[in-house]
Amino acid sequence: MTAMRDIFVTIIVFASLPLIIKHPVNGVLMWIWISVMNPHTQSWGFAATFPFAQIVAVITLFSLATSRTPKTLPASGITFVLLAMVLWMNVTTLFALFPAASQAQLVKVMKIMLMSLVTMVVIRRREDVHRMIWVLVISLGYYGVKGGIFTVREGGNYLVWGPIGTFIGGNNEIALALIIAIPLMRYLQLSTNRRWVRHALTAAMLLSAMAALGSYSRGALLAIGAMLVLMWLKSQQKLLGAFILVLCTPLALLYMPERWTERMDSIASYEADSSAMGRINAWHMAYNLAKDRFFGGGFEIADPSVFYLYAPDPTAVHAAHSIYFQALGEHGFIGLGLYLLLGTLTWRSASWVVRNSQHDPEWQWASNLAKMIQSSLIGFAVGGAFLSLLYFDVPYYLMAAVVALRALTAQRLAERQAGVAP
Repeated sequence: MTAMRDIFVTIIVFASLPLIIKHPVNGVLMWIWISVMNPHTQSWGFAATFPFAQIVAVITLFSLATSRTPKTLPASGITFVLLAMVLWMNVTTLFALFPAASQAQLVKVMKIMLMSLVTMVVIRRREDVHRMIWVLVISLGYYGVKGGIFTVREGGNYLVWGPIGTFIGGNNEIALALIIAIPLMRYLQLSTNRRWVRHALTAAMLLSAMAALGSYSRGALLAIGAMLVLMWLKSQQKLLGAFILVLCTPLALLYMPERWTERMDSIASYEADSSAMGRINAWHMAYNLAKDRFFGGGFEIADPSVFYLYAPDPTAVHAAHSIYFQALGEHGFIGLGLYLLLGTLTWRSASWVVRNSQHDPEWQWASNLAKMIQSSLIGFAVGGAFLSLLYFDVPYYLMAAVVALRALTAQRLAERQAGVAP
């Protein structure tokens, strides 16, 4: 069985290479599948360590360089700020507290940022955006369905984990990834007339929600609440949505065992929780470090020597466990400012798409997707406050989708105005 998985993944990747050479967008979609789902981690043979991602990235860059595809980044505030953030990360690395470790991490992060920028270059058509959302849903939905079935089968008594050695390997991380995926599933459901697809996506959403609960992540509980509230506010069927939430939410919570309830109740008494207090200690360290060092500490600063200088409790050494304090500690106040500006511009661009497309029947798909991306991002913004996922690639792919949506919507508006002009 293990050998079959290795062979299956290998065949898919190598069979895609001619398609990638023909169209670089196929390379971006394959890269997203490999980097988000990490299918090779589901085997234990040669495929587990085979450099599939590097091969796909190199072929994609070659295809982009040799194709007639436009090679310029879309003129968007999102792309400009992302480029500024990438440049600033390179600057802060020059002043890093731990140069060798920081340089090694910079290489990994720059690969993610490079492919995120390539995604913004090649994802330009409606079909490409739609296909990218499908790839993200399949990549994360696999773990949502699998984890949801596990949670239901085991009565919620065991934790759900993600693929080992990836961004989403931990229980908290996989829960947040699934919360991001649920609104994207809803967009796909709104975009199809096939009954079996709609039913399958309903099942995937419910199972993904159960898997998120089965992770025992307290941050995920807050994130899923924020995500569901925004999805309901963005819905055109608020009465039906409220009925479904009122019906399903208590059933899901009641299904979970008593020890799950006890862990969620500990949110209110975080002062007595060593994990929560360790996070707060790390946040104080990041703030004090950023005040003392204009460029921050660079990558990989969770070190006893740093906590000795800047943390209230020098003995409680933890990673930042927050996208915001991770940005602050590693890249200073400018790094945090750029990251917050990036999120703000993405949100505003999505809102612009909604305003300019929701009353156009042929362009309803763009409004639906922009709303659901906002729901995904609010879940990430809340859940990410408690996780070190600053470089998690999925939010950057969603930013690329928003850039494409805005450009397509602007083109649609220009065409309509030209059509009615005298």
